[in-house]
Amino acid sequence: MRATVPAALAAAGAAAWSLPALAPLAPSLCRSLGIPRTLPPDAGGPPAVALTFDDGPHPRGTPAVLDALAAAGAHATFFLVGEQVRRAPALAREIVDAGHAVALHGGTHRVQLRLTPRALAADLDRGHAQIAEAAGVAPHCYRPPLGIFSPAGLALVRRRGWAPLLWSRWGHDWRLHRTPGQIAAELTERLAPGDVLLLHDADDYSRPGSWQRTVKALPQVLDEIARRGLRTTALADPVG
Repeated sequence: MRATVPAALAAAGAAAWSLPALAPLAPSLCRSLGIPRTLPPDAGGPPAVALTFDDGPHPRGTPAVLDALAAAGAHATFFLVGEQVRRAPALAREIVDAGHAVALHGGTHRVQLRLTPRALAADLDRGHAQIAEAAGVAPHCYRPPLGIFSPAGLALVRRRGWAPLLWSRWGHDWRLHRTPGQIAAELTERLAPGDVLLLHDADDYSRPGSWQRTVKALPQVLDEIARRGLRTTALADPVG
């Protein structure tokens, strides 16, 4: 019996450590951890949804997404990776100049559970500084790679005054053989005010060329948003 106690304690510790990582799959867990998946209630004006793009900036994907958004007069938030900003710093500023918001997706695209708290803190701070310098705006919102938080990561983000944010709708646009129609249909199914929509404007961490299908899906997505009487909003203010 005694031998099982350390094992039980280890299992409990492992479960506690990995619990926040399940948040993208469990809305109730998001609520208990205080991680928003949707926008706060709108105080006025037309109901809104938030279009968000992860993993950029990308030298071809990001400009193509910006063109599609401009054609529809839509606004979005780009969760940028510091190492990608370092490769294309002018794109970070271009996003802001086009009226969109920038947010933090990490210094590198590494899962939080694989980093020590010290390494994660350094990664977060480096990415934040790279984005702020290139974009001229310091990001206030954060989404981890793959949406996976560790307890240490969640604490580090909140300690810095950043708002964590996941998503309520996605199109799985990084998957192989995903068509633009499938992306748009899944993303907008049961679309409702306050939804946060997840797409990707880069393919550095996913299937090569996946951003091209995302760009082709965007007009369908934006048309459906408008058809439902919704507007797109950039995350200019903290969420939660």
